[in-house]
Amino acid sequence: MAVSPQVFPPRKRRQLAGMNLVQSLLSLSQEISSLKPLQCLLKRNSLSVINKSKLLSILFEELLRNPVSNSFSPSTILCFEEMYLVLQRIKTLMEDCSSGTKMWLLMQIQVLANSFHELTLELSTLLDIFPFKEVELSQDIEELVVLVTKQCSQSKPLVDPRDEFLRRQVLAMLDRIEKEIVPDHLKLKEVLEDLGLRDNSSCREEIESLQEEIQNRNDEKSKSDIVSLIGLVRYANCVLFGSSTTRQSGHRRRKSMSELTVPADFRCPISLELMRDPVVVATGQTYDRESINQWIESGHSTCPKTGQTLTHCNLIPNRALRNLIALWCRQQGIPFETLASKEKFNGVKATKAAFEATKMTVSFLVNKLSDSQSMEAAAGVVYDLRALSKTDSDSRACIAEAGAIPILVRYLGSGVGSQQPNLQVNAVTTILNISISEVNKTRIMETDGALNGVIEVLRSGATWEAKGNAAATIFSLSGVHAYRKSLGRKKRVIKGLIDLVKDGPTGSQRDALVAILNLAGDRDTVGRLVEGGVIEMVSRVIDELPEEAVAILEAVVRRGGLAATVSAFNMIRKLCVILREGSNNARESAAATLVMICRKGGSEVVMELVKIPGIERIIWEVMGSGTMRGRRKAASLLRILRRWAAGLDLDTNNVVDSSSIMAMSVSNTSTTVV
Repeated sequence: MAVSPQVFPPRKRRQLAGMNLVQSLLSLSQEISSLKPLQCLLKRNSLSVINKSKLLSILFEELLRNPVSNSFSPSTILCFEEMYLVLQRIKTLMEDCSSGTKMWLLMQIQVLANSFHELTLELSTLLDIFPFKEVELSQDIEELVVLVTKQCSQSKPLVDPRDEFLRRQVLAMLDRIEKEIVPDHLKLKEVLEDLGLRDNSSCREEIESLQEEIQNRNDEKSKSDIVSLIGLVRYANCVLFGSSTTRQSGHRRRKSMSELTVPADFRCPISLELMRDPVVVATGQTYDRESINQWIESGHSTCPKTGQTLTHCNLIPNRALRNLIALWCRQQGIPFETLASKEKFNGVKATKAAFEATKMTVSFLVNKLSDSQSMEAAAGVVYDLRALSKTDSDSRACIAEAGAIPILVRYLGSGVGSQQPNLQVNAVTTILNISISEVNKTRIMETDGALNGVIEVLRSGATWEAKGNAAATIFSLSGVHAYRKSLGRKKRVIKGLIDLVKDGPTGSQRDALVAILNLAGDRDTVGRLVEGGVIEMVSRVIDELPEEAVAILEAVVRRGGLAATVSAFNMIRKLCVILREGSNNARESAAATLVMICRKGGSEVVMELVKIPGIERIIWEVMGSGTMRGRRKAASLLRILRRWAAGLDLDTNNVVDSSSIMAMSVSNTSTTVV
């Protein structure tokens, strides 16, 4: 995006002399001459500097042909060097204007016109002091230089009346929107077409450019103005051009989808999206800053992944991981800075105009969806709602307040999934996105058929993506304690999640695992999870997804009774493998789980653990290199083993009858074999 010349950083002068300097000037002037004039805005300004550059290139060509010019005086070289800097700034200004956002370019039209004028005046000054006698130019070339000098000196700040009229129209529309007056669609279309925004694709690119422009602004007013423009373009795109259904398959929220596999370590455990700003919390887990901030601000004091209490709420940037994600994105051709929606555009609060534009956009879409007579007509609208629900909390609030939830529920059924699988995916994903808000969680739970619809998608969705997003919705809703208990009482939820972990692809498995971990935070639900086969499920996926699987096992053993301990008994050897080979987080959970199994199971369980070759050495390794909590749990486990070896009481609480543990364990093993 173009800026005033005064704010250009000082450029280091090129130490060029003689013919090399003139050759560089010729090349630079030819580069400017080859640029295309700006098409929509500042057309006359850009055309003027291009024409002047063409004339100057003739001067430099003449100098290269003149043998006297092999030795220039210091004052001449200084003049050339300054001229090179001015031309370089003209080129930069042209390139920035041609590649920047059109809406912001329009708002800055006067500033940019002044920038072109100031650079032209600087060029005029340099031509005024140009030493004609020293270089011995031909009369034709001298006259040409005089002509260029005169043109430059007589130039005035030029704002095309058409450009200024467009700017005033946009400001008037923003003012009307701020007053909750819907802008005239015909005028809106004319303005966008004059700016070259003629379809869904160009509008979407303009929105992305405006979002990037926010990162380049330092003052809050400019950022707020850009946010208003984003709201206007988004509204215009929706009401004028509708959705681009041809690109729906490319609009993927998360990588549980088919075309691209995001490395598991790059995805936030909360949102399951690619992390843009990874941070580390007190437990050592990494989350995307936006997601963990929302988690903490909603009143949670525990780590979402492990369930441990956060000793502090400091968020430490994980720069190493961020660099790896950025590198991976470049390799995949994905724009890193726009991977995820920028909630409130990186801290910039929505303006009144932006908020009202969002309300108008949502109202238009919800009314259109309500009137849709076919699934084909509804598909594009639901896709637009899905995209809008990702942008910010205001959009999510507006969508729910406009009554979209009961309408979206219509498209969750298996009949929709069989005929329009993308429609089902987008509907459940929109519900997932709006469920991020605590208020919207209540709206979803209180809407007739909403929860049952999500559960139906979880169990019989048309695609793995739909099932995974349904599981993520269960995870989101279970963030409220009362809803966690309610969801945990539904056997269909537990069975659907466990089946998804057993049969689904990795992305969908992760969705279901984090939901199960959340449900396991309720003691009553743990018993139902054990009855539903959660331990068997953990055993099946612990090799591929050790961190998630062991975290669930820890939660189940901690809150479960005899049945949970008995079921976990056969996992001792696998837990020891994790203790030896797993990540620090997995080793921490494995150590904590083993401590609880030993304390609840008594001496017979400890005896089984002692049979593991090199178990003490493994525990010592965790004590030396594990997380702080992992070291404490490993030390407790070592004390239990040594007290058992010395024939002392294990000093455990809630110890169940060891013979019962062994008998039930053998019984379970026999049943499994049969």
